[in-house]
Amino acid sequence: MERQKAGFGSVGGLGILGSQDAMDIPFSTLNYTEQLMRDQQSRTLADVLQNDASVRVMTAAQGFGEDFQIRGFAVPSGDIGFNGLYGLSSGNRMPAEIMERVEVLKGPGAMLNGMPPGGSIGGSINIIPKRAGNQPLTRVTGSLATGAQAGLAVDVGRRFGENQEWGLRFNGSYRDGEASIDDGNARQRFGAVALDYRGSRLRWSLDLFKQHENIRGFRSQPAFLSGITELPEPPDPRKNIYGPNALLELDDEVVATRLEYDLTDRITAWLAAGDRDSWTMQDFPTASTRANTQGDFRLIGAWYDAYFKTRSYDAGLRARFKTAGMGHTLSLAASRLEQETGSFYRANPASTSVPSNIYNPVDMPAVIGDRLAPTKTSETTLTSIAVADTLSFLDDRLLLTLGLRDQTAKVVTFPVTPTNGYDKSALSRLGGIVFKASDRLSLYANYAEGLTRGAVAPSNGTVSNPGEVFAPYQSEQVEAGVKMDWGSFLTAANVYQIDRPNAINVPVAGGGLPRYGFDGRQRNRGVEFTAQGEVVRSVRWLATAAFTQAKQKRTAGGLNDGKDATGVARRQISVGTDWEVPAVPGLGLNGRVIYTSSGWLDSANTLRVPAWTRADIGARYRTTLAGTPTVLRLNIDNLFDRHYWLLSGTYATVATGRTVVMSASFDF
Repeated sequence: MERQKAGFGSVGGLGILGSQDAMDIPFSTLNYTEQLMRDQQSRTLADVLQNDASVRVMTAAQGFGEDFQIRGFAVPSGDIGFNGLYGLSSGNRMPAEIMERVEVLKGPGAMLNGMPPGGSIGGSINIIPKRAGNQPLTRVTGSLATGAQAGLAVDVGRRFGENQEWGLRFNGSYRDGEASIDDGNARQRFGAVALDYRGSRLRWSLDLFKQHENIRGFRSQPAFLSGITELPEPPDPRKNIYGPNALLELDDEVVATRLEYDLTDRITAWLAAGDRDSWTMQDFPTASTRANTQGDFRLIGAWYDAYFKTRSYDAGLRARFKTAGMGHTLSLAASRLEQETGSFYRANPASTSVPSNIYNPVDMPAVIGDRLAPTKTSETTLTSIAVADTLSFLDDRLLLTLGLRDQTAKVVTFPVTPTNGYDKSALSRLGGIVFKASDRLSLYANYAEGLTRGAVAPSNGTVSNPGEVFAPYQSEQVEAGVKMDWGSFLTAANVYQIDRPNAINVPVAGGGLPRYGFDGRQRNRGVEFTAQGEVVRSVRWLATAAFTQAKQKRTAGGLNDGKDATGVARRQISVGTDWEVPAVPGLGLNGRVIYTSSGWLDSANTLRVPAWTRADIGARYRTTLAGTPTVLRLNIDNLFDRHYWLLSGTYATVATGRTVVMSASFDF
C-alpha cells in the first residue's frame, strides 16, 4: 500500500487478534517501517519513537537504558515485545539493525497481549524482526557520528528453494567512539540471524541475536531536593553529571521461534517460544544527597550488577466462520512467562561522600569492599488463557470485538519469607466496535483493561497491614475515535480516558499506623491527532499531537487531590516531513520538529520541568558509484543544540545535545 511505501505501515499485529488493517480495528495504532528508520538513521528504538507525540522517550542517548511513556504512563524497556513475546527485548536498548517494523498500540493491551512483566498500561510496543526479502540483498554501511563514533553495519538477505520458501537474513554492526559525552566511550557489538520458511500452509521463523555494550561515562538521572521550586539550568549535555568514570557493561543473548499452520483455509494455529539471558555490570556513582537549585549534591561510589533469565511462550488457535449470516473470527490463546532476576549492590556509606556539582562533576569515589556475584532476588511467573471474537455485520461494515483474558501472577522474592510473595489472578476484559461508514471512513470505540501485578504491603513497621498480599490491579480505558483513509494518506482523531489505581498509605481513624493499599487513583484524559502518508506526490508527512490532562484523583489524606500527576506534559507535538526533490533525482530531504510542554516533578506541583522544542533535519542522495547502488545520508538531531531537561517520572534527565550522523550504504 502507498502508506507502507511512505514509511508508515497500515497493517500491524494485535496479539490474539492477529494482523489487521488500521481501518478495521477499534484502537489507535502507528507502525514504522524499516525504510523510515534507514532514512532517519535511527540507531535504537528510541530514535524511532521520537516520531509519535503520544510517546515520549524518558531517557537520553548513552544512558543506562531506554524507557518510554505512552498516554502519560510509563512503559519500561523490559515491557517491549519482540515478535509478539514479552521478556525477550533488551532491558536496556534495542538496536534498529534488527527491526523490520515497530508497532505501537496506544492504550492498555492486557487482553490482547497478556500482562507485561512491568505492568505498563499506557500502551504497548512490539518489534518485528527483519526477514529475507524476495530480492537478494548485500548491504554494507559505514557511519560516523558526533564524538568520532565510527560504525560499520552489514545486512545480508537471501531466499532459497524452488519457490523461495526458505529465507536467511543476517545483520551485524559495530560502533565505537566517544559519542555524546566528553571523555566517554560507547562501544556496541551486535549480531542477528533470522531463518524463516513460508509454505502454502506452514510459516516458521527462528531469530537469534546477541548484543554487547560497554559504555564509559553513561548518562545519569539526577533527583532534586524536595521543597525547591526551581530547577537549575541544565548543564552542558556533553558532561556526565555523576562524573566521567561511570561504567556500564551489558550483554543480551536471545533465541525466539514462531510457527503458524493453516489447519484449513479458515483455521490457523500458532506456537511461539523464546529465551533470553541478560546481565549488566555498573560502576554506579550515586547521590547520597539530592541536588539543590545550585546543582550541589554529595556523591558516593556504588556497584550495581544484575542478571535476567526469561522464558516466554504463546500458543493459540484462530477460526473464521459464519453463523446465521454473522461473521466470526474466534481466537483462543494461552501464554506463559517465567523470569528470574538476580542482583548485587554495594554502596559506600554516606560518611565517605564527596561534594560535587552538576556543572563541575567529580570522579566517583572508589567502592569499599569486594565485588560479589549477583544472587537471586525474584522469580516471576505470568500465565494466562484468553478468548476473543470479532463479529461482523452489514457486509463487514460493522465489527464488534469482545475478549476476556484470565491472568495469574506468581511472584516470589528472595530470601523467602511468609510475606514476600504472592499468587493471585485477575480478569482483563475488552470490548471494541468499528463502524465503516464508507470504504474510507471508520468510526470506533473501545473499553479496555490494563493489568499490573500486585504487591505486598511493606513489613518495615510503617503500615498497619504488613505482609498483606494484593491481587493484580486493573486499569480501565474508554476511547472513541474516527479514521479517514485518503488513499495514500491516513488521518485519525480520538479521545480517551484511563483510570489507574495507585498504592498509597491511607490514614486510619483514631490515629496509628496508616493502611497500605491500592486506594489511590490517577486519571489521564487526552485528545490525539494523527496525519500520516503521502500528502502530494513525493511529499510524505507524519504529524501527531497529543493533549493530556493527568490528574491525581485520590491521594493520601486528600493532600494532592486534583493536582497534576508527576512526569506528564499537557501538550506534545511531533511533526515530520520527507521530500524527494523532483528537480534533483535521487535527492531526499527530511525534517522534524518535536515539542513537549512543561510538567511537574513532584506530586505537590511545586517543581516544574520547563517546556522544550527540538528541530531535526536530514538529507540523502541515491546514486551509483563504480556500478554499485549507493545512498549517502546526513542527519542532524537537535539542530540548534538546545539544552533542556527531560521529564523522567520524578527524575530529570539532561537531553542529548546536537548529534550529527553521516553514513554511506552500498548495495552489492
